[in-house]
Amino acid sequence: MSPHQSNAQPAQPLSGVRVLDFTRVLAGPYCTAMMADLGADVIKVEAAQGDDYRHIGPFKDGESLLFQAINRGKRSIALDLKSPDAIATVKALLAECDVLIENFRPGVMDKLGLGYAALHDAFPHLVYVSVSGFGQTGPNTKKPAYDIIVQAMSGLMDATGDPDGAPTMVGEALGDVAGGLFAAWGTMVALFERTKTGQGRHVDVALFDGLLSMMPILSCRTLMAGDAPVRTGNRHPLSAPFGTYPAADGHFALAVLNDRLFTTFCEVIGQPDLARDARFATDPLRRENEPALAEYIDHWARAMPVDQVVDHLSSAGIPASPIQSVADAWASSQAAERGLASTVTHPDLGVLNVPEQPVHFSGAPRGGRKPAPALNADAGDILNSLNKEQGA
Repeated sequence: MSPHQSNAQPAQPLSGVRVLDFTRVLAGPYCTAMMADLGADVIKVEAAQGDDYRHIGPFKDGESLLFQAINRGKRSIALDLKSPDAIATVKALLAECDVLIENFRPGVMDKLGLGYAALHDAFPHLVYVSVSGFGQTGPNTKKPAYDIIVQAMSGLMDATGDPDGAPTMVGEALGDVAGGLFAAWGTMVALFERTKTGQGRHVDVALFDGLLSMMPILSCRTLMAGDAPVRTGNRHPLSAPFGTYPAADGHFALAVLNDRLFTTFCEVIGQPDLARDARFATDPLRRENEPALAEYIDHWARAMPVDQVVDHLSSAGIPASPIQSVADAWASSQAAERGLASTVTHPDLGVLNVPEQPVHFSGAPRGGRKPAPALNADAGDILNSLNKEQGA
């Protein structure tokens, strides 16, 4: 427990945890946003021009909504890290912080005198988290990386898309998000360890590593089975029927992963004899003969609208869904019931809906967050609080 924490029961799981956040763009800020959602005091250190995401759209009244989404609940202070006074301020803040998280190129923090080796003796309690494209070691450590680069190098892009088409980027910055998730996970592990040892440690997170580890099926096939995965479009590479299929007015998603479900599925589509057809006797055989199986599914489903198809399948306990848009998903009663978005009141933009971390903790209320800060908006409060803590 750091000096600024109290023994009072926290309202949020991370109440009392203070984070000095040197991250920008997406991966690091995604990590620290989740921590702020859970009550951590996240102090975002920015350069004079601010985080790059302040200048990336979509915009509303000149403000980046992407920045608002990813930097909710934080405080901002602008510091010129080339200035000795700014470095002194950083070190004073670190005495009151539990976590430092940065996503500069490897070596930059060392040049500033703020690397782990330089800080550990003075701040042995500090959990120091570095997020980069390829990690602190390895032949690619100095290479710049954005999400598309990591998707391309991890194999994910090569495995995504139509069999006869080009490799396809996933429709979200999944490499950055994976890095942010593993940065948060690594931070929590190191903080938990500190409760036993009193010591922090360096946590090295690479976007490439994170994304590669988030492909367990592809990795198993490559590392353990000696397979060479190829693109399979909207069909599962190993199971069938498992993918998307056409109905009268659109497409639906279907997942049948075992023999029991397949028997039920055959009954629902009016083809009970298929469950005894030698071509479809096992999951591997069903995948091998999926084109023939798809003909039966198409014949049954194309006569009905998607909603009716899904109702028939779902009523029988078969996993199925319409293909929702992102807007549909956010507008759904499921998303609302789970509290996946909350409102913040911005001084200029008014009420905004922002995403919130998705895990529910018993007794911890959701919502009630502050909006993302204006650049350097909290410098006065941060420095005044620092002066009071140093004088205490």
